[in-house]
Amino acid sequence: MLVFPNAKLNLGLYITQQRPDGFRNLESVFVPLPWSDALEILPAPGNVLTLSGIPIPGELSTNLCWRAYELLKTDFELPPVQMHLHKVVPIGAGLGGGSGDAAFALRALNELFNLQLPTEQLQQYARRLGSDCAFFVENKPVFAYEKGDVFAPVPLDLTGVACKVVYPNLHISTGEAYSRVVPRTLRHDLRHSLAQPIETWRETVTNDFEEALTPHYPVLAEIKQALYAAGAAYASLSGSGSAVYGLFPGQTAPPAALGVGHDYLVWNGLL
Repeated sequence: MLVFPNAKLNLGLYITQQRPDGFRNLESVFVPLPWSDALEILPAPGNVLTLSGIPIPGELSTNLCWRAYELLKTDFELPPVQMHLHKVVPIGAGLGGGSGDAAFALRALNELFNLQLPTEQLQQYARRLGSDCAFFVENKPVFAYEKGDVFAPVPLDLTGVACKVVYPNLHISTGEAYSRVVPRTLRHDLRHSLAQPIETWRETVTNDFEEALTPHYPVLAEIKQALYAAGAAYASLSGSGSAVYGLFPGQTAPPAALGVGHDYLVWNGLL
């Protein structure tokens, strides 16, 4: 079975509270981004995981796709599998690429071996692999809160909006990002803000990580300014960074060039 795990964007991200379990409570809206990896899973004589594309650090046993298989295997008699992940979505970019891989692995294994797990149960498994993994089970826009693993519907449709995502080849670990941000009370009602025209989001829809990280990584502000100069109606850091995206409603495609680093990874397309 061949699947294509996509990434996600954060529209706004507010860190609101330190939790007793060491995590932070947050509010954000997650939307799918069609920048995708490729994952193939097949029954095999013995368990094998192979990788290609962007190098993924760590032991193969810690790969999120493999952990998804091992997690299901604790509750189901799964046969051995051959798994190959071709990594395209950059790592440490705030795009949820690893989480998408894990959730798509769960979905593929569920279908491949006819486990008949309903959406809610797949989401429960996904939450055990990462806070935002559960989003990719249904893979549609949601308002995310608590650890980013509890969802509510959001009446937001960005289908067909031109988008440009720029990754400046800068890996920002989640641990570092969270160490630089301080929880604080909400300044805006995110869902109300996103219900307004995209052109107004620049003043009301913010990402707490952007304010915390930009003084240490000024390239983030440079990319954001370049996106606005190119005509973006809204631009922001995604997640805990370091990818910065711009939205260009009413355009058939985002601008081809920004005048930023030539060695940056760039995704252009429609949401």
